[in-house]
Amino acid sequence: MVKLEQEIKTVGTMIGMYCRSRHGGGKMLCEDCRSLRSYAEQRILKCPFGENKPVCSKCPIHCYKPDMRKQIGEVMRFSGPTMIFR
Repeated sequence: MVKLEQEIKTVGTMIGMYCRSRHGGGKMLCEDCRSLRSYAEQRILKCPFGENKPVCSKCPIHCYKPDMRKQIGEVMRFSGPTMIFR
């Protein structure tokens, strides 16, 4: 469960960075970003691969709904490069 918890924490951090920069939020996420974070957490916890889960971009199963997949992709493209410096 440690790997999944770490992935949930990482996704949450990325969404927080995105929301603060794009939506001007402080410590609180906007409603859309809270919804995306909750959805991402559910998808990670329900992954059929469990602890052996590959990174989502390399996964043969796409469990995100198309609109949510587009949103999380945008968040990752924005936050991913800056995560190196955090």
